[in-house]
Amino acid sequence: MSIIPKSGTLGIGNIFHKLADEFINTVKKEPQFRALFEPSVEKLEIEAIAKLVEDIALEMQDIFYSRVFFPNYLQPTIQTKPELAPALNQIWQGLRNLIQKWTELLIKNRAYCNANDIFERTFISTESVLQHDFDLSDGTTKQPIAGRLDCLIYDYNKNHLCVVELKTYAPVDPSAQLVQVALYSYMIQQTKQVPVDSAVYCVLPEFKEYYYPWSELETNLHQVIPHKLQQMQQWLQWQPAQSDAPATTSNADLCQICPQQEKCQSYFSSNVFNALNEESDKKPLINPNPLLLGNKKLAIDPEPIGRELVDILKSFKVNVEYIGAIAGSSFIRIKLKPGKGVKVAAILKLAADLQVQLGVTHPPLIATQAGYVSVDLPREDRQIAHFKNYIQPQPKQDDAAVTIAIGVDLEGKLVEVDLADPNTCHFLVGGTTGSGKSEFLRSLLLSLIYRHSPEQIKIALVDPKRVTFPEFNQMPWLLSPVVKDSEAAIALMEKLVTEMDKRYKQFESAGCPHLDAYNQKQTSSKYQLPRIVCIFDEYADFMTEKETRNALETSIKRLGAMARAAGIHLIVATQRPEAGVVTPIIRSNLPGRVALTTASEADSKIILGGTSTEAACLLGKGDLFFQVNAGLRRLQSLYASKIEFP
Repeated sequence: MSIIPKSGTLGIGNIFHKLADEFINTVKKEPQFRALFEPSVEKLEIEAIAKLVEDIALEMQDIFYSRVFFPNYLQPTIQTKPELAPALNQIWQGLRNLIQKWTELLIKNRAYCNANDIFERTFISTESVLQHDFDLSDGTTKQPIAGRLDCLIYDYNKNHLCVVELKTYAPVDPSAQLVQVALYSYMIQQTKQVPVDSAVYCVLPEFKEYYYPWSELETNLHQVIPHKLQQMQQWLQWQPAQSDAPATTSNADLCQICPQQEKCQSYFSSNVFNALNEESDKKPLINPNPLLLGNKKLAIDPEPIGRELVDILKSFKVNVEYIGAIAGSSFIRIKLKPGKGVKVAAILKLAADLQVQLGVTHPPLIATQAGYVSVDLPREDRQIAHFKNYIQPQPKQDDAAVTIAIGVDLEGKLVEVDLADPNTCHFLVGGTTGSGKSEFLRSLLLSLIYRHSPEQIKIALVDPKRVTFPEFNQMPWLLSPVVKDSEAAIALMEKLVTEMDKRYKQFESAGCPHLDAYNQKQTSSKYQLPRIVCIFDEYADFMTEKETRNALETSIKRLGAMARAAGIHLIVATQRPEAGVVTPIIRSNLPGRVALTTASEADSKIILGGTSTEAACLLGKGDLFFQVNAGLRRLQSLYASKIEFP
């Protein structure tokens, strides 16, 4: 089931899926598309590859537009039903976003196969019907599951198959889509007996990807889905006179379209719940089905707060439409749609007034999002995202992607990034005293060693204050003893540069473009090279002396520009992200950005770039912004109360 926004057009999803399939079939047949991938990409720099992706994506869009979209779709529509042309234009914008994403994958795969078979080896299949008899939790019952996946692709860089589900718009409930693609991945894995990742691509109004690695899917499948399928069977048999009614939903807006209204407790109890609220001295009751985060209940109902916010804004003559609210671990996000003629600036300038009227401890953080304005309000009953609730010791295979944990999003989902990705291969981390920077670095480090053996990954630590990594001094993952002074820091960085140069010579001799390709070529794991992650805490302590600053900047510049393919990664953190500490050389060579609470708006701009002052308004204690390309995601860092090694 898909929900079309009010501004959307019925049927838009069907046409989009048809066009996406037609695009894949066309690129497989037309030699003009293959010609775009004739040049080798193995020795190109990161900047050149990014430019190549952009150029090829535009070329592919132009060819498909002139060959298929315009003559077969747009032109006939203009002639027969011109009122549908705007909807078709919307579909085309979504398809352009999808082609851009697929071009990135094709460029990466080009390093492993030639232009003649790159499309067949990347797009394994389009629409396919899947069916499987799933064992339920009672051990005796089987539930037949059937579905139609949109696309199955192969990612050579990850060495995994990936089920792709195409969505025109972002889903109302991300957890529902996770169950859907997890089942698809499981059904294919049962047939092919290989790991199968899953991804959901939402293309309007901008491209958004939800990625689920097989390691995460496999765990959730066997722990959650058999129980859920069993529960759904019981719900279907439930009658209103019986006890143990199905749980109420937190998405009451879906009740009107649900086919189970006649048997559902939520549909008939919602009016009762509202009446109870009105008779409780006007104090909001806790939602009987509160949201969940990390297996812990969030004892708060954001709906009354959202409604109150709308009323306050109306008292300031600012007309807005309330479109939803969600409770995160440290804040509540209220989603508002400005009325016609209402400027976003009219809401932005009321931050101080809203703080007073709502009685919150910090000013609300107000930002524009795709289609709405978000108002983030601090929670008084702030929750902790405990590390152990999200990550357990579970070593990955040698060829698995090396990921680090950034934090937990509003839906309670752990956000991780791949260090092999050009956008997240090196990080700049900034945050003042009390921001939670040290805890962030410790949880990030733990997320690495919980998933990877000392043979797969080596860690270099720089800790001039000697307080961030004391428990890690003797761990077997260490590349060398923890560095605590400037001379040793310079020597470490020079050692990493030397190791990078040495690795590139080995790659050249083996005819490999990067670390993953080199390791795959080795006949024994003892000849494989580990990834190296250098976590550099309190970089500002080394910037007082000119010679030290120049030496470190020179090494960081070389490593930032070239070390990704060699499997060497930098995470540079500082309490004082000032212009004299985080110089343009540092910023330009560390593409990944994490901003915890900064001491000033100027410091926020240095970490996040441009005019982004939002980090100065964060709540501290792990509340952070993760910069993804040009967008910001607000997350809560994990907290490890006790350091335990796997």
